Amino acid sequence: MLIGLTLLGLVVSGAISLLLLSVTGKPAIEAINDPKNASLLRLIQAVSVLISMFLPAVIVAFMLNRKPFQLLGYRKDAELKQVGIVILVVFTSLFVAGSLGFLNKAIPLPDYLKVKFDAAEKSYADQVEMMMDFKNIGGYVISLIIMAFVPAVCEETLFRGGLQNFLSRATKSPWISIIIVSILFSIVHFSFYGFLPRMFLGFMLGLIFYYTGNIWLSITAHFFNNALAVTAAYVSIQQGKNIKEAMNEDVTVSYWGFIAIPILVLLLIALKRTARDSNHSHSY
Repeated sequence: MLIGLTLLGLVVSGAISLLLLSVTGKPAIEAINDPKNASLLRLIQAVSVLISMFLPAVIVAFMLNRKPFQLLGYRKDAELKQVGIVILVVFTSLFVAGSLGFLNKAIPLPDYLKVKFDAAEKSYADQVEMMMDFKNIGGYVISLIIMAFVPAVCEETLFRGGLQNFLSRATKSPWISIIIVSILFSIVHFSFYGFLPRMFLGFMLGLIFYYTGNIWLSITAHFFNNALAVTAAYVSIQQGKNIKEAMNEDVTVSYWGFIAIPILVLLLIALKRTARDSNHSHSY
């Protein structure tokens, strides 16, 4: 049901996007690439993820449970120390993800595939450049909401609260579910060069949800990751760089980031313990 509704949501959101673009009086391709339509593109971005990701998970949860949001993991018992650990997990994961990105780019490709993947990355960068508004602090806040907060809520609701949650219940194998959903999470971002880093991020988000059962912690982690990218781009632009240069800056350009894995493991163990302690204390 969830996969079917998600596909339906993609169709509906696509139709709505075309309808909104038609207001410009230009063909969809021209309208998408016109910087004058930046505000419209931001609206389309928000509406699309809400319809194609958030709503399908919520609708299925309503069908399965009298308390749908509780089923999806929307709990109120997240502790401050858990939030702190989750943020440290994301920050540490960036070093590992950077090295995975370096590994991803080192994968040899036929020339015709490289041309296609390079074109896809350029198109993505162009879209992000148009949707981000860094003219002032207000534009920065709007960019945080559209590019960081809304995707974090919608994607986590679908992938962790929905797909991973339901798949784990069906298969009785949380780890297999986490791996499968992490792969799907990376695939839907349609980026070959970012496939391994995003899959790793999806795996970390999956572990956070598995250990805590609280979707808000996964959302916090996802938002923090996105917000760091938006903020880094904003700071770079304030220093005179353009968005493409800011987006292409690599924090880790070697395999040294993998040395952060032991720290990451310790942080995840700490998170698991806090979740266990929290559940134990709530049982009294």
